[in-house]
Amino acid sequence: MTALEVVRAGPLTTVQDLGRPGWAHLGVPRSGAVDVPALRAANRLVGNPAGTAGLETTLRGCAVRVDVERLVAVTGARADVTVDGAPAPQARVVPVPAGAVLDVGSATAGVRSYVAVAGGLAVEPVLGSRATDTLSGLGPPALRDGDVLPVGDEVGWPGGTDGADGAEVTDGAVVAPAREVTVGLRTGPRDDWFTAEALDLLTATPWTVSPASNRVAARLAGSPSLPRAVPGELPSEGLVLGAVQVPSDGRPLVFLADHPTTGGYPVIGVVEPRDVPVVGQLRPGARLRFGLVC
Repeated sequence: MTALEVVRAGPLTTVQDLGRPGWAHLGVPRSGAVDVPALRAANRLVGNPAGTAGLETTLRGCAVRVDVERLVAVTGARADVTVDGAPAPQARVVPVPAGAVLDVGSATAGVRSYVAVAGGLAVEPVLGSRATDTLSGLGPPALRDGDVLPVGDEVGWPGGTDGADGAEVTDGAVVAPAREVTVGLRTGPRDDWFTAEALDLLTATPWTVSPASNRVAARLAGSPSLPRAVPGELPSEGLVLGAVQVPSDGRPLVFLADHPTTGGYPVIGVVEPRDVPVVGQLRPGARLRFGLVC
């Protein structure tokens, strides 16, 4: 079987697909790629089905070697990409010769890059998914230098199953630089646990993404804390992707791919699903605003 060798793992490179939905009742998060559209785009470019497993890098990228020639695509966070030192484009199909090293450099915009290899990564699935879940520990561990991953057989046409041109650029597949973004927010289910002032502060404040953010949540810092109308804490209740939970310090966090299935702090609102990948690509120090969706 074709193999992919990890030459440089970077600070956190994991195997990701579309996750393992349907197990929340057993306390198992969905997990999967933080930026699902970027992973889908990379897979389409090399002819893989949308849910095929690829690599998700964090900030400093990674470097890998394939033992036979394969088509590869890199999307997500903007970064310098090379093949044996020669520059290669993002969001395009890149032929990688046998034994050559594909290097994804440090992100210059965004946080997470995605590497899709024609045929996909064929690591052993757990509960129907090959995704690494950093919260529960399910799936393969984060990659280390020297790891070798099996690669599946090529199944589709580069550029998509419709046989489109393999050199076609996929719109929106690479993160644009952004120091501040506004994301849509629907209030509830526990917005009544907060004062009217808290809701005003939530939307008026340019929150700053904390360096303590990870695949579980984007943690936000800001000078105000959101005042509560109801003291005490909730019994644990279900959480969804994009939930904006407010811990005891009064500063919100936005749950991402590896979020827990339940939590006891009140959820003041939920980020629109289309905006969750945007939150997941915000670098520490970037500013985030919430815009209410009617």
